[in-house]
Amino acid sequence: MRVLVTGGAGFIGSAVCRRLVLGYGTAVVNIDKLTYAANLRSLDALAGEPGYAFEQVDICDRADVEGVFAKYEPDATIHLAAESHVDRSITGPSAFINTNVVGTYNMLEAARKYYDRLTPERRDRFRFVHVSTDEVYGSLGAAGLFCEETSYRPSSPYSASKAASDHLAHAWFKTYELPVIISNCSNNYGPYQFPEKLIPLAILNAIECKPLPIYGRGRNVRDWLYVDDHADGLIALLRCGSPGEKYNFGGNSERTNLEVVELICDTLDCMMPAPDERRSLIRFVADRPGHDLRYAIDASKARRELGWAPKGTFEKGIEQTVHWYLDNRSWWAPSRAHVYKGERLGLVRA
Repeated sequence: MRVLVTGGAGFIGSAVCRRLVLGYGTAVVNIDKLTYAANLRSLDALAGEPGYAFEQVDICDRADVEGVFAKYEPDATIHLAAESHVDRSITGPSAFINTNVVGTYNMLEAARKYYDRLTPERRDRFRFVHVSTDEVYGSLGAAGLFCEETSYRPSSPYSASKAASDHLAHAWFKTYELPVIISNCSNNYGPYQFPEKLIPLAILNAIECKPLPIYGRGRNVRDWLYVDDHADGLIALLRCGSPGEKYNFGGNSERTNLEVVELICDTLDCMMPAPDERRSLIRFVADRPGHDLRYAIDASKARRELGWAPKGTFEKGIEQTVHWYLDNRSWWAPSRAHVYKGERLGLVRA
């Protein structure tokens, strides 16, 4: 079996590639545009693996995408390539529309043309897994969970672009019978995450004893999912997922943003004590425009139909993640110095 992974040099994509090749012995072709958030060093563990191939391809280039399908003849696709940072979508939505909407359209059309040429036996096996986010559902109140039937109410340019791509993927299943499976996940965290998202940014600032900015009063709630657990869920979709269906993946780990940062501070204080407790570095800053209050996932369908469940606790996952960033400065230091230094993002421009 050979799986085409888009965005495989990114955070979740690289975890999927490593898990497929090293954990399951599956052949993988990884295509990635190599934007600012991609890092080929995340795939160092796959160097020399005969079943792994990389192609630098922009999913907005249809001809190049079709060339990859023709060259490698994959048995499945896991489509992860996307612009993903809400803050950046607020100040620069164009890239999100191009990659997340137009790029997904190109992937679906290239896959459809390829699928139509397959033998009946290979058509029966082929799957197109479209990976999305819980942010498409909008904001929850104090109670309740997102399920697969929850209506879409995206709040940001990022979530709106992902909602559009979800609808395209479903339409290609209904209209063209492309065997599409859609997944929506809660916030991922873990090793190899580009340090612009809350957890890696807080870890690196806390390591360097720099201020720890938190939007508003830190009361916004997210459900957190360890990235390797998510990767296992996506791979399970290739084996057990039903075309035309949606599956939600969540970590059952709701925390306020303030609680997350406080846990990071306490974890680092134990591992690498500083003159003052790191909680003293917390600073509340102006909130993000359109900041949803709460996300929480009901993952019972994935548990029931895929036999999937997240492993470990959030506290253990944070401990492992902090350890990784402490031990892998050579991975994150170049990006920290030359790509993103931790400056405020997501402010509305006049």
